[in-house]
Amino acid sequence: MKKMLTLAALVGAGLTTNAMVVAPAIAAEEVNVYSYRQPFLVEPMFDEFTKETGIKVNVKFAKKGLAEKLAQEGEYSPADVILTTDISRLAELTEKGLVQPVESKIIETNVPAQYQDNENEWFALTVRTRNVYSSRDRVGRLGQEFTYADLASPTYKGKICTRSGKHPYNVSLVSAMIAEQGEAATKAWLEGVKANLARKPQGNDRAQVKAIKEGLCDVSLGNSYYLGKMVNDKEQQAWADAVYINFPNQNTTGTHVNVSGMAMAKYAPNRDNALKLMEFLVGDQAQSMYAEVNYEYPVKADVAPSELVASWGEFKADTISLDDIASHHQAAIKLIDEVKFDL
Repeated sequence: MKKMLTLAALVGAGLTTNAMVVAPAIAAEEVNVYSYRQPFLVEPMFDEFTKETGIKVNVKFAKKGLAEKLAQEGEYSPADVILTTDISRLAELTEKGLVQPVESKIIETNVPAQYQDNENEWFALTVRTRNVYSSRDRVGRLGQEFTYADLASPTYKGKICTRSGKHPYNVSLVSAMIAEQGEAATKAWLEGVKANLARKPQGNDRAQVKAIKEGLCDVSLGNSYYLGKMVNDKEQQAWADAVYINFPNQNTTGTHVNVSGMAMAKYAPNRDNALKLMEFLVGDQAQSMYAEVNYEYPVKADVAPSELVASWGEFKADTISLDDIASHHQAAIKLIDEVKFDL
């Protein structure tokens, strides 16, 4: 009986030991990502990361609802790293307590302070401008003196196209305006822009450029990288050829910039691997890949933009902290609803 107990104890000990050995090995081989960014953009980077580290990257892609999914999964969520397309979604993650602080000298060095959370809960990966497209034939280039405020001027009555005011890209712009001008001035601006719309807000940023090409409007709001996408799409190249890209507020505060970004999930089961991936994504190799594939500006200062993006010219970016912008996210949505911008 004693021998059987001893044997059982040894077997039990052996199983425990094996479990302790196997578990870290599994953890060392994988990291789980929830991503709003599209497969064509991030999968090549993940492949390079795996080649370099041996860590497999498992990805769940989504167009919406990741915050809700994380909240529902709670402490049992497999998510380690979350990739988002804009500051509004990063703000949502922090507001709902779905992420955790990250301490990394590499990330803090490679990402300018303006483009990271004060509490180290999120970090930018790329930068894009919220620029204004103008018709080459009917408007021409907008000068250095052009501002976002001008979009509310009677000059543009019936000439503006935009996507939904409540889309995260526009919410970010409105949040920045609140941070700089206050809610009263921003609400007046929203009312002025709404009065100048050529049609009800609809479609995506590229649909607005198409509308300019078709003569439905003369100017539109849009993210800068969409111009690169249209230039390199045979079906959409004519749209791109019909517009100029303009950088507003060059003589004042600078053009509003938004970011794609990353955060570590609150209950990340593979925290060490998550940190390695996050540090890789702000390194030279990944930053160059972002620049070439999606026509965005690298967040790492010494990594050059693509040749096409560089051809659009240099611009002064708004220096307001994105953390400050994110803090006005809910106020921006409230104002957009109050003026019934999309109706």
